[in-house]
Amino acid sequence: MSIPNDPSVQPSFEIPPEEEGEDLRISTVSTTSQSYTALVWRRFRRSVPGMIGLVLVLMLLVMSVFAPFFAPVDPRAAHVAFAPPDRISWHVPGDGPEAGWRLLPVAFPIVETGDFDPVTFQPVMGPDYANPRPLVLFAKGWEYTLFGIPMNRHFLGTVDGSPVHVLGTDRLGRDILSRGIVGSRISLAVALVSVSLITVIGTLFGITSGYVGGRFDSWFQRFVEIILAFPQLPLYLALAALIPATAPSGLFLTFVVAVIVGLGWAQLSREVRSKTLALRQVDYVRAAMAVGASDARIITRHILPNVMSHVIVAITMGIPAIVLLESFLGFLGLAVKPPMISWGLMLQDAGTFSVIGSYPWILSPVGFVLLTVFAFNALGDGLRDAIDPY
Repeated sequence: MSIPNDPSVQPSFEIPPEEEGEDLRISTVSTTSQSYTALVWRRFRRSVPGMIGLVLVLMLLVMSVFAPFFAPVDPRAAHVAFAPPDRISWHVPGDGPEAGWRLLPVAFPIVETGDFDPVTFQPVMGPDYANPRPLVLFAKGWEYTLFGIPMNRHFLGTVDGSPVHVLGTDRLGRDILSRGIVGSRISLAVALVSVSLITVIGTLFGITSGYVGGRFDSWFQRFVEIILAFPQLPLYLALAALIPATAPSGLFLTFVVAVIVGLGWAQLSREVRSKTLALRQVDYVRAAMAVGASDARIITRHILPNVMSHVIVAITMGIPAIVLLESFLGFLGLAVKPPMISWGLMLQDAGTFSVIGSYPWILSPVGFVLLTVFAFNALGDGLRDAIDPY
């Protein structure tokens, strides 16, 4: 745009309509600063696996807290041993008054059909279509106590209160689904308690070792290396032999948590120490030292918040490993003793190939373990990408 030489003529700086609209659009961009937590959540909710893991973890925690409400059958009540899962359907075959499609599903119990297998000569099992049992939400069932309040309502059940075995029964006739739901309390409690203690001990020792440095750091790291050198599984088996077989389950759980924590905090401590060594040299920490800030203030206000991102990810990634370890120890009979219930203890019924081949539904507790491991791993991956996107 050329400017005329006549001073009486004022140049025009009017913005064309299209450019004005563009400026207005640019001016609507928010300049409000966001906190670190808001930025992490903004990046995390874009992760589809992370959000799926978050939803599954919340569902698992709710299920474990309100386990008796979600368990349709008394987990300690004995019914028919090795009963196959009931058939769940929205359609009732036949020509009777109850035949046709249903809005709510019905359960058909598995009974003997009267025929025999021509190879094994065992009775052939099949659904009893003549006796459909409608399923309803918030049905009345077995009595239990939740937070000191006696209740008999359950999330899913039959209209007449008869037991329904969605995943079948075990060798003693106990409902597998109900035992898996109630057993989530022990399995998740062991994992959460162990991870909490590992986090506190490992973070405290790691920050202290990295911040103090010098001879203390050198000797302390040699102690950490000795702990990391211990083979975990042989140590579990050796220490388990020291506890009598008649000891209560609470003692076994305390032993399992103590061994997991005693061997698990060292790795987190080493990781936190390496981050503390790097943070100790940044400008704001050195400035805090120069102005005379106390060591406690420097650790709690400057170093600890910057290592918490790594600690949070380590927590979500460590819980699946402990769930797998507890299930393995429970399968060997080294974690939980009856009458307590855990996923590893339930897998003891699947110890022989003959049982698995004849009653494959006995492996249903594996599904609880796989779902928990996937949920926490997906959540940990999403948090890792959101906390450190680069």
